[in-house]
Amino acid sequence: MSPDDAGAAVKPRLGADRHPEKRNRPDNPIQRKPDWIRVKAPTSPVYQETKRLMRDLKLTTVCEEAACPNIGECWSKKHATVMILGSVCTRACSFCNVATGLPDKLDPHEPDNVAEMVAVSGLKHVVITSVDRDDLADGGADHFVRTIRAVRLRSPATTIEILTPDFLRKEGALEAVVAAKPDVFNHNLETVPRLYPSIRPGARYYHSLRLLDRVKQLDPTIFTKSGIMVGLGETRDEVLQVMDDMRSAEIDFLTIGQYLQPTPKHAAIDRFVTPDEFASYKTSAIAKGFLVVASTPLTRSSYHADRDFEMLRDERAARLAR
Repeated sequence: MSPDDAGAAVKPRLGADRHPEKRNRPDNPIQRKPDWIRVKAPTSPVYQETKRLMRDLKLTTVCEEAACPNIGECWSKKHATVMILGSVCTRACSFCNVATGLPDKLDPHEPDNVAEMVAVSGLKHVVITSVDRDDLADGGADHFVRTIRAVRLRSPATTIEILTPDFLRKEGALEAVVAAKPDVFNHNLETVPRLYPSIRPGARYYHSLRLLDRVKQLDPTIFTKSGIMVGLGETRDEVLQVMDDMRSAEIDFLTIGQYLQPTPKHAAIDRFVTPDEFASYKTSAIAKGFLVVASTPLTRSSYHADRDFEMLRDERAARLAR
């Protein structure tokens, strides 16, 4: 059975049934956000224009599905992160607001629709992510490949950043995606290894690390990127160790942002990390050799991705010229 034929077209309803696997979890009260994390509600006409374009092309965005706090700012600049492979994930990570359950059937027109969105919006840089699709034989790798190729065909000057699942136990999937030559290959470690059983139970820390290391082995010209959330109960020493692990895999770009609890059924916030602590993490990460580091409370994987890609390219060129 081909990936396009796999899965079922059943999508959970929003609200109480959005996360059926989380119903039996105890409630964790949502804490009041400090002043440095609050954002304004989106009101820009360009925001509404971006929203209409996504609906017209039947595209899903992680901006909406993950309840990103930066959606107003990004969509007002026509920067939206497209989420392919449907809107229902086969994993049940305790931090994530994306719906989980029986996955959607793949839309064979989705790669072309993404390419249309990029062309119409005139994007110089696009970020394409996805849900986990453990139900598919290749984890959705072919869909990534076809989407990258469709964007290249319509908008050859646009740079492409992908944020992929871990392709756990999907032989050949990573190699196929790398061969499509995205400009940036992002896969988030999300948290420190000690917290994986409670925060990211379906994943394996060292598998994710090896995945990024393997990208560099296959094609050293591709920029690699990964990110973690803080405020989940990790220690500073654990975060610094993750940085060292990432550098051992030659990861170029690190993002660090504050975890924000989507609902009372999700993992509780341990604490709000201060802006000064984020600045300190950035200083440490730069010293460890990352090309670019984004470390602020509101940092997310695709936040300012276009600007950061230019910084990546410039910093690599500067280091090679030394």
